[in-house]
Amino acid sequence: MAGSRDVAGTSGRRVLAILLLAYIFNFIDRQIIGVLAVPIKAELGLSDGQLGLMGGIAFALFYSGLAVPIAWLADRRSRVNIIACSVALWSAFTAACGFAQNFWHLFLARMGVGIGEAGGVAPSYALISDFYPKERRARALALFSLGIPIGSALGVFFGGWIASNLDWRSAFIIVGVAGLPAALLVKLCIPEPVRGGFDTADGQPSEPAPPFPVVAARLTSTPSFWLLSFGAASGSILGYGLIFWLPSFFSRSYGLSLTEVGWFYGSIVLVGGMAGTWLGGWFADRTGPANPGAYARIPAICFLIAAPIFAAGLFAPSLAVGWVLFAIGQMLALAWLGPIIAAVQHIVPPNMRATASASFLFINNLIGIGFGIFFLGFMSDAMNATYGDDALKYSILYGLGFYLLSSALYFLAARRLKRDWHEG
Repeated sequence: MAGSRDVAGTSGRRVLAILLLAYIFNFIDRQIIGVLAVPIKAELGLSDGQLGLMGGIAFALFYSGLAVPIAWLADRRSRVNIIACSVALWSAFTAACGFAQNFWHLFLARMGVGIGEAGGVAPSYALISDFYPKERRARALALFSLGIPIGSALGVFFGGWIASNLDWRSAFIIVGVAGLPAALLVKLCIPEPVRGGFDTADGQPSEPAPPFPVVAARLTSTPSFWLLSFGAASGSILGYGLIFWLPSFFSRSYGLSLTEVGWFYGSIVLVGGMAGTWLGGWFADRTGPANPGAYARIPAICFLIAAPIFAAGLFAPSLAVGWVLFAIGQMLALAWLGPIIAAVQHIVPPNMRATASASFLFINNLIGIGFGIFFLGFMSDAMNATYGDDALKYSILYGLGFYLLSSALYFLAARRLKRDWHEG
């Protein structure tokens, strides 16, 4: 094993870059289905509700359910090996989506993507935390989280372009195969660091990971964990719902082609998402070490402002105005990543981090992905008789209330974090 304190420089940056690359492919493979929903719906004859089930529950069931036992293993075994295997698996199943002949084929293939991605994120959080000290951790995790807007944007860009010039099946196959080399990079170029080396006075490893019931008891008795988790889940209902359904909204409301949707929405996600993810981590590192409540207060304020801005974007008088409003909304909506992920790392000892992160992600993703994507599709179908072609617009509008709920939960978490903080 490599030492932690001597790898935070060049080696730490190299590790972060490789994990970022893997995370970019994670979100390309996860979100490409949003821009491909239009041709998939046309060819396979699916309803919005079926698209929501396929894009949400099919992925979320295994992604959320398997993440906790895999993370429990990652607290005891090589996180590098687990991440590398996960990247290879989700890439292979993404390629398999291109061979689907009906709803159930695609549903099962998306389950496979969820199985693969279950082992990628939580072990990466724990790994990064062992390469960076506390005062730089939120920025490091925010940089890693840039994989969300970059991967989502590239999924929209390339998914729309490939589907327009070839077909939606080719888009799945190409991006799936392209992710396989990232698995080799993880395996061959990342050393396994000392667990908790930056969190002990002498840089020595933390104590061995405790049994899962001990970790569960620790989380159960930590109120801020639940407030952070359900705050993230409430925000993710809209976050995942929007990334899946906004391409369809732009296509239906503005008559944009797949290629045009790719460039228009992809640029919103890229510009707004990167700015918000980085700024959220930067502010957290500037204010959080002296005041732990800031880690939750920053996203609380951002979500409170994001809801009305997104609402205004839905009724924008032109594409140009809509782009600006959605980009600002996207920036605010992703500012939570660095602060909240860092806070979860800090409320448990180092030997519990992967399991705590996976438990957090279990709540966040099962509700956010599993319910959010389906909810907006279901509401769109339900309101079709009333709003017609604008049903999806009003489904998104009513769903913005989840951002306000997330803001309230984060404000409550901000009042608890100092008491729940783990001092290593």
